[in-house]
Formats: sequence, C-alpha cells, structure tokens
Amino acid sequence: MSGGLDEPLCTLAFCWRIERRDGVTIGLTSHDRDLAIGGLIYRAAPGMTPAAVRSGIGLDGEDSDVAGALSSDAISEADLMAGRWDAAALELRLTQWEAPGALWLLLARGEIGAVSRKGASFSAELIGAAAVLGEPVAPSTSPDCRARLGDRACRVDMAGRRRVVAAASVEGATVAVSGLAAGILAAGIYAFGTLRWMSGANAGLVQAVVDNDAGGVTLADPPAFAVEAGTLALLVEGCDRQLATCAARFGNVANFRGEPYLPGMDLLTRYPGA
Repeated sequence: MSGGLDEPLCTLAFCWRIERRDGVTIGLTSHDRDLAIGGLIYRAAPGMTPAAVRSGIGLDGEDSDVAGALSSDAISEADLMAGRWDAAALELRLTQWEAPGALWLLLARGEIGAVSRKGASFSAELIGAAAVLGEPVAPSTSPDCRARLGDRACRVDMAGRRRVVAAASVEGATVAVSGLAAGILAAGIYAFGTLRWMSGANAGLVQAVVDNDAGGVTLADPPAFAVEAGTLALLVEGCDRQLATCAARFGNVANFRGEPYLPGMDLLTRYPGA
C-alpha cells in the first residue's frame, strides 16, 4: 500500500491537472482550499469528482470518467461547448492536503474525450493509453488518400503553405481577409484546410475550411465567439485527397496513400449491358 494510505487518519484530496491543446494548464482539487504542488496552484473545486475510476489488467483498465461543476474561473460552459477542452491531457492524482505533494499517487491519466453537460454540471470521458490498441492494425483500402497534407505519410513540405491573415469581417461562417496582395488566396487552395485563431476571443480554436476565394474563406461552422476586425488567424492549405490533385498540384504521387484503380464493391453488382 502506498505510504500515507495505511495511516489511522487520512486527509486525502483529489487533484486534477488539465492541459489544453493550446498549452493552457490548470489545476483543480476536491479540497476546500487551494493547494500548491510542483509549481502549479490547484484551485479549490469541490464540485470535481472522479465519477468512476477502474483499474485492473484488462485493456480498459485506464478508462475512467470525471464529473464537475461549470465555473467561469476554471471550466466555463462557453469554452467547453466551443471545444477548447477537447482532447486535453488530464491526470488524476491523490494527495494529502496536510502535506501537499508528499503523497502523489497517480489514479488515472489520459485525454478528455466525449463531454456532456446537464444544467450547471458536466461529465467527461477520460480516454486512456490503452485506446490505441483498439485502432486498426492495417489501414482499409480507399480510392482517396488516407494521409493528411504535410504529415509523415504525405511528406509534402508545408513551408509556404501556411499564412497569417487578418480578419476584416465575419458574416456567419464567411471570413473576409484584408491586407493581402492580389493572388495570395488563390481560389480553392485552402479548401479542406484549417484556420487557427491566434488572437481575440477564439484564440487557440481550430476550424475546418470548406472553401476560399481571393477575398476570404468559408468555414464549416461560424466562429464560437465574436470576431473583431484585425483578429489574426493562421491559414493552412488543404487537399481534397484525389490522385489528380496530388500529381498536378503537389507532384507527390509517390507518396499517395490510396488505391484509386482498385476495383470497388460496385464491380460485384455489374451485369451485361449495365
């Protein structure tokens, strides 16, 4: 048994360390006072509870659930619904509040998965490392490329394919861009790409780009928060994952991760004269 847990009287508190994808890190504790451990202040959040922590030798041993209360100082409803906490790295540990950090027992570690809310509370699935074992061993065949533009499988050099732009105005999901020379936003090159907000209320959020023209881009969804004129964003080119695009635009057919000429299931349904 870990030191401290076999004492006649235990003064235990749960501690959560949550690191978002944009680097923002917060600490929360179930104790009624803040705790300073390892240079991070774990703020008192009595509403945070581990709804279920399972341990064992099975593949689902690292799965768990956490629940807590929405707080404007820690995890707000707006940020939760905007996706700021999606895939955030989370550690759940146990300590003694009389001697914070002396006992630092790891109970669960993973990343935040599906999040649901009810009233002023929320619950989140904690996806453990064992989830990787559930992924396919070999990729399925597909006529489209399975790689993402610029990743290790694609190998296209992304230098010069990312550009910082300033939003002039936003109308629904359409973002007008100002201050760029003619031809910088060639029509369609950012379709299937991404836009990452670098300043303003949406800073850190990444959105999918549906299409673009010389004056701006069309997003898959409107920004979660209002966008002021001059807000900076990082535009990253996209690819429709077709062989013709790979050859003509990128000259990267050698790394095309698809089977465009492999007969599909429709071959079985063909008949003479069809």
